[in-house]
Amino acid sequence: MGIPGAVRQPRSIVAFDFDGTLTIRDSFTEFLRWRAGPGGWALGLVRMAPAVALYARDRDRGRIKAASVKEFLRGVTRQTLAADAERFADQAWDRFMRPDALRAWDDWGRRGALRVIVTGSPETTVAPFAQRLGADALLGTQLVFDAEGRVTGAFATQNCRGEEKVRRLRAAYGDDVRLAAAYGDTSGDTEMLAIADAPGFRVFRERP
Repeated sequence: MGIPGAVRQPRSIVAFDFDGTLTIRDSFTEFLRWRAGPGGWALGLVRMAPAVALYARDRDRGRIKAASVKEFLRGVTRQTLAADAERFADQAWDRFMRPDALRAWDDWGRRGALRVIVTGSPETTVAPFAQRLGADALLGTQLVFDAEGRVTGAFATQNCRGEEKVRRLRAAYGDDVRLAAAYGDTSGDTEMLAIADAPGFRVFRERP
């Protein structure tokens, strides 16, 4: 599953936010909690208290996400992280994915649309879900790995929300990209919905 280049696509493009749209809650938080276990999660939250306090003031989602990566994933190898993400997706799928969102996803697939997941979560942790869905592309926040393939705690891209979602879509499909439809559930999806012929805001509500 590769990200298409900037050549204009003949197929309709439909963009889906992931967390809260295709899923019932934030996948990255759930992944970190699952991976750390109850004790590790509680200890990590204590250590993150200063970052949480700062977030309460500035509401910078990118900053708090970076703090979470540093606390819970720094030093983890790319291979280990990918394997853990696979196991999490296998265990979480049935209790995590919205049935009505999956029906819409499948319907667009039957229509021949190019289906793209655009998410603020790290691409590495969402990739197993995207592969299982048969997504044509995954555009998300990218982690930095050092020369030994370990998570550094930094991001290679901006947090993929708000205008960054549109920027990433334009980088993939051209500056004049227009979406046949887009689906999201937060203010971080507003700009993406604005370039869609059929914007869907919080239209999926079913739970597994």
